[in-house]
Amino acid sequence: MPEVPLLKLENVGKEYFGNRVLAKVDFSLNRGEILGLVGENGAGKSTLMNILFGMPVISGTGGYEGNIVLDGRVVRFNSPFDALEAGIGMVHQEFSLIPGFSAAENILLNREALNGSILELVFSERLNTLDRPAMRRRAARAIQTLGVDIGVDTIASEMPVGYKQFIEIAREIDRTRTRLLVLDEPTAVLTETEARILLDALRKLADGGISIIFISHRLQEVKSLCDKIVVLRDGNVIREESARSASIRDIAAWMVGRQVDDSRPPRTGKVSDEVALSVRNLWVDMPGETVRDATFDVHRGEIFGIGGLAGQGKLGIPNGIMGLSPSGGEVALFGKKIELDTPRKALDSGMAFVSEDRRGVGLLLSERIDWNIAFTGMQVQNRFLRGIPGLGNLVRIRDDAAIAEETERYIRALEIRCTGPGQRAVELSGGNQQKICLAKAFSMRPELLLICEPTRGIDVGARELVLNTLRRYNEEYGTTILITSSELEELRSVCDRVAIVGEGKIAGILPATSPAERFGLLMMGAVGDGDEAAQREAAGNA
Repeated sequence: MPEVPLLKLENVGKEYFGNRVLAKVDFSLNRGEILGLVGENGAGKSTLMNILFGMPVISGTGGYEGNIVLDGRVVRFNSPFDALEAGIGMVHQEFSLIPGFSAAENILLNREALNGSILELVFSERLNTLDRPAMRRRAARAIQTLGVDIGVDTIASEMPVGYKQFIEIAREIDRTRTRLLVLDEPTAVLTETEARILLDALRKLADGGISIIFISHRLQEVKSLCDKIVVLRDGNVIREESARSASIRDIAAWMVGRQVDDSRPPRTGKVSDEVALSVRNLWVDMPGETVRDATFDVHRGEIFGIGGLAGQGKLGIPNGIMGLSPSGGEVALFGKKIELDTPRKALDSGMAFVSEDRRGVGLLLSERIDWNIAFTGMQVQNRFLRGIPGLGNLVRIRDDAAIAEETERYIRALEIRCTGPGQRAVELSGGNQQKICLAKAFSMRPELLLICEPTRGIDVGARELVLNTLRRYNEEYGTTILITSSELEELRSVCDRVAIVGEGKIAGILPATSPAERFGLLMMGAVGDGDEAAQREAAGNA
């Protein structure tokens, strides 16, 4: 008799705001099996998982069609608590940790170990105290399952983003009832080394009988980890295939409906000898990041990359330059000193910034797309404003026509999937939210554009679009661009030079065309004779 699948989806469909996002989705998942769910941004992946996990956004927008069958029984979850009770755990793309809590407290939230008390007989568990040693042991066990070294007393707000992701996953592992684990872009914020550690841990969990739905845009990871792959496009299941028999190029083509060209055209942008950005002895006090003494120069018209392992300082550098974290040292833009610790001064000087934290820093989530794109330019540069006839510029009002024109231009250029300029940012998928952040920065027409993790959470087709857009923007406008990314190959594909950060300092700067091995040596702190030039350039690039 054939095994009854742990999970089966039958004709699942969903509409949002009159927009059909899922249509008759069918697939099944056996016990201990890992299913890779892939598709472009807006294909319906997150919506499908929100249905499975009983998220309020589903019931609050008219529910869904079709059936979810768990262990041969049709279920309909009204809240995430129902899903958790049924043994389904989910790690969302955006973090849900409590910043002031320790790793142990976040992992065991609402499942804390308690010291019993005689008063419990009279007043219930409310007068029990936390059994902190037991909590630390349980948290350490869950973290150890993932194969990482994170102190159970580390405060969440002080963790690098990679550590936060591991804590999110450890929280689901600690639940004794978990039999299905849903992971939405779990490696998007991880370095390559951290991602390998996580993938090994997930395979061990599957071998232990836990089924996993793995959502990722890193197709190599999907192919190497998963048993089978389900491809969504425009809300429909386009293909269900064994991961072993599908090539990465095939998967990418199924996702976007065309062959994806992963080659990069030669750089035609002009890089001058003039120094655009000069950074000397920069230190930054950013939780989870170490920037002690960073020194480097970026030339006019250059696309300059910064890479390195998590927590070593690659994110701290741009955040410090933009004044978002306390910092010191000297930063100059085209010879003019920039006052640190003051974001408005950085913006006024001609810089624009795309944060790695799109929801916390990058977006006005409850506002419309057009307002998100125009707001900073309006405040800092007085763009999208017009005078009242007869009063000149004494009284200026919002130029809605100019805002609409700019917004439509970027919706087309970046292929932002939305119902229109009036849709709220919170209603978009993570990848489309990222495109809004990029559009807002482009709209500033900056002399220097600083971008952190430009393709985080973006599918393979959109990744190609974004990187080509950055390259084209640089070549057409001569804009100097500084990109920080966890993916070395992404930096090598688009940058002129790449700096590797180690222990808060620039370990070396190499042409992007240098062999990958030299970058790897710099990341590991092992610099050989062949990297002396990189050391000299890092120490005195000016």
